Amino acid sequence: QVQLVESGGGLVQPGGSLRLSCAASGSIFSINVMGWYRQAPGKERELVAHITRGGFANYADSVKGRFTISRDSAKNTVYLQMNSLNPEDTAVYYCNRIYGAPLPWGQGTQVTVSS
Repeated sequence: QVQLVESGGGLVQPGGSLRLSCAASGSIFSINVMGWYRQAPGKERELVAHITRGGFANYADSVKGRFTISRDSAKNTVYLQMNSLNPEDTAVYYCNRIYGAPLPWGQGTQVTVSS
């Protein structure tokens, strides 16, 4: 089964940027929609962005205009470019497919936005 490994998180000041990567151990070409989720302390996991195999993307209102999701099926990797970060973006970020049973969840990557 495909394993997911997220990376690229870290500590960043408000207004800063990060680029997250989600590397899959197997092919994600057949997975129509991949997404990035996040979970802040004490909150439920929420979907922040998703992208179809054809490259059509959609975003949660809270990140629209600031985050950009992309995928490289040849590299079996999904990316999340995050700009203009604010403290409310602090969370652990995960990737997974959107429809069907989720793949085993990775460990996620911690993003902390603080001055």
